[in-house]
Amino acid sequence: MGNASKTLVLKNTNLIDGTGADPIPIATVVVEGERIKEISSGTAGQLPSDAQVIDCRQQTLLPGLIDAHVHMGAVDANIMDQQRVYFPSMLVIRTLEVMKETLDQGFTTARDAGGIDPGFRQAVALGLVPSPRLFVAGQPLTQTGGHGDFRLPTEFYTLPKISAGVATAICDGVSAVRKGAREQLRQGVDHIKVMAGGGAMSPSDEIDTSQYSLEELRAAVFEAESAGKYVMAHCYSDRSIIHSIESGIRSIEHGNLLTERSAQAISDAGAYLVPTIVTYEMISRMGRDMGVPENNVRKINEARERALEALDIAHRLKVKIASGSDLLGPMQVYKGTELELKARVLGNMGAIVSTTKTNAELIRRDKDLGTLEEGKLADLILIDGDPLQDITVFQKYQEKITLIIQGGHIYKNSL
Repeated sequence: MGNASKTLVLKNTNLIDGTGADPIPIATVVVEGERIKEISSGTAGQLPSDAQVIDCRQQTLLPGLIDAHVHMGAVDANIMDQQRVYFPSMLVIRTLEVMKETLDQGFTTARDAGGIDPGFRQAVALGLVPSPRLFVAGQPLTQTGGHGDFRLPTEFYTLPKISAGVATAICDGVSAVRKGAREQLRQGVDHIKVMAGGGAMSPSDEIDTSQYSLEELRAAVFEAESAGKYVMAHCYSDRSIIHSIESGIRSIEHGNLLTERSAQAISDAGAYLVPTIVTYEMISRMGRDMGVPENNVRKINEARERALEALDIAHRLKVKIASGSDLLGPMQVYKGTELELKARVLGNMGAIVSTTKTNAELIRRDKDLGTLEEGKLADLILIDGDPLQDITVFQKYQEKITLIIQGGHIYKNSL
């Protein structure tokens, strides 16, 4: 990652600030250190003589994108077997590749939904590896036979505790959930992840089931909130969503099988829905060829069939809609496709806001991230194109994202 100039000026750009407001044509952005000092229409005022000036050539400047549901440690499409076939060291090395690739796609911040430990976040903060700014969950909590219990029905070993990949912690009963949450908090996670319902990429459950009792979910929420953190919950069905909302969970992940009843519950609680539509599309198209078993592809397709319908219901009932990708293995390169899929319901600007402003609010970093405003961290990307006219431009990131700035540091400049 390059060094930050004391003053950096981005001139001659069409600016989308992430708030949903109309773009600012021919704007100038002044960055001082790691933060945005000034945004103006037209040219900036008096600048230091040593300022670095970049002519953006009327390309589109946006906030750095945020992915609110990633698994950096999902290095294979078949995540159920990757813990069996890779040494922990190999999982770490391949995770670092995924982290870099995510930043290359314009995502300057990411919320990991389970697998990697806080050491990855620390390495990023120290500038040791190129990566989005990370917020991590550590090991997700799951029940025996729940989503994330990757043991086959014929296997009886105890899941190993490792700090990479997508390893989970099996916790049964209120006391075990409480201890499991406390253990993750002791290690310094940013949020707790619980598996509140069945999942597609696990061997023993169906997606329309619920998991964990209300009392167990409340124990996780109590421990997280006691530490100033929050809980995110994997769930698809109405029952699992409503249990999560009743327990005080902040973030509902996926939600593909929701109905108006559960969507209204999310809306009334002021919680967030994090759809991850792209992962179902890609696993449906590519999963079999990448070793995903047929039974898991079947469940993926069940979720895929309801994904846009669920998003439409949530949007109509004014749920706060954030954005994630949840991609696996080689499919991690398709994160930008999530915006195209969301735009089918939210519109192009709505998809952008979901991936910037709303995601920043979800992770409680909206004072620093998510929109281009004076005083905020200078996380910016420059796009050779207009995403309001063609939202697919994010998918052509290698050529179309010409500038990536993270905290005032220029990571990529191909202008």
